[in-house]
Amino acid sequence: MKTFMAKKEDVERRWFVLDAKDKILGRLATRVATILLGKSKPEITPHVDQGDHVIVLNADKVKVTGKKMTDKLYRKHSGYPGGLKTLSLSELMAKNPCRVIEHAVWGMLPKNSMGRRMIRRFKVYVGSEHPHFGQKPEVLEV
Repeated sequence: MKTFMAKKEDVERRWFVLDAKDKILGRLATRVATILLGKSKPEITPHVDQGDHVIVLNADKVKVTGKKMTDKLYRKHSGYPGGLKTLSLSELMAKNPCRVIEHAVWGMLPKNSMGRRMIRRFKVYVGSEHPHFGQKPEVLEV
């Protein structure tokens, strides 16, 4: 009996569409991260990138629970003294709702070259239309 180890030449990537309308942000992000990591496949191999492509629609209609709209903060620093910039979740949703979902999913992926390859297969759109019809994506429920 031998242990099966997948090779990157054997990976077949599929396309999936998720609708974020009235979905909880964290639950949506975990579902997307699982698909991008390839953990939903039975032949998972940790050192091989086996994830699929994911398209998320209606990013502006995602929901959060509790007081996260006012209390959750997104911070970035320029590296210079006094260079800290903060945005609340409600401000970021008004400015760029796609960035909220991207940030949540990126937090669940590995912070290395494999994670950067995975995040490139992730597309987020504000409306209910996307330009990836040629790839024949399958619709998934969260």
